[in-house]
Amino acid sequence: MSTWTFDFTDRKIVITGGSRGLGFQMARAFSSLGADVAIASRRLAACEDAAAVITAETGGTVRPYALHVADWEQCTRFAQTVWDDMGGVDVLVNNAGSSPLYDSISGISEELYDKVIGLNLKGPFRLAALLGEKMAEAGGGAIVNISSIASLHPRPATVPYSAAKAGLNATTTALAHAYGPSVRVNCVVPGTFLTDVSHHWDEEAFTERAQTFAAKRGGEPEEVVGAVLYLASSLASYTTGALLTVDGGASS
Repeated sequence: MSTWTFDFTDRKIVITGGSRGLGFQMARAFSSLGADVAIASRRLAACEDAAAVITAETGGTVRPYALHVADWEQCTRFAQTVWDDMGGVDVLVNNAGSSPLYDSISGISEELYDKVIGLNLKGPFRLAALLGEKMAEAGGGAIVNISSIASLHPRPATVPYSAAKAGLNATTTALAHAYGPSVRVNCVVPGTFLTDVSHHWDEEAFTERAQTFAAKRGGEPEEVVGAVLYLASSLASYTTGALLTVDGGASS
């Protein structure tokens, strides 16, 4: 019998980039629905603070971890550590990412390029490969990668980021086939969300650009949550290898 609800009671959820922005809202949502949540980012103190806030709100268990997602060996160690600590993982959300600014395309340094690829593609691949394999051996699970509409509509200001996120889209499809049918691998493709990064934007210029969106505005961080919960839940039992765009109609 199907249950038409989001119930994550006792499910083990791992979210990278979970201390702020979209990842923090995802962690709040999963915790409020009964999940045992692990959040990871480079700054352990930020994860500890975020975990304390969520636990105070939901009463759930939220575990903080330090992890530099762009570091292959750290990802390798983290995958084993979080699996052991939680007694398995049911859902991995590869949310950590960044799109640094640069003055010109030819001025992009090798260091910046490698950093962007490492954080947005290499690390998510490594975590998904390791935890996906463990999930498959344990009987199933779900991986939700967080991409960007920049992967589908690349622009001069996002060359390395667009390339990395396009690679993440391709990785999503490949791993869906590699670990199916027991592990589902999907991708949320967000548009412009008003996270803390947006505080540094030219507000007037963005407001004007947003008029080209069907929604006429940027998204609030909590508005990505429904898509992630769906792809992580049993309601998405026949959804795998999919890209789910959540962009307020910006790319339509």
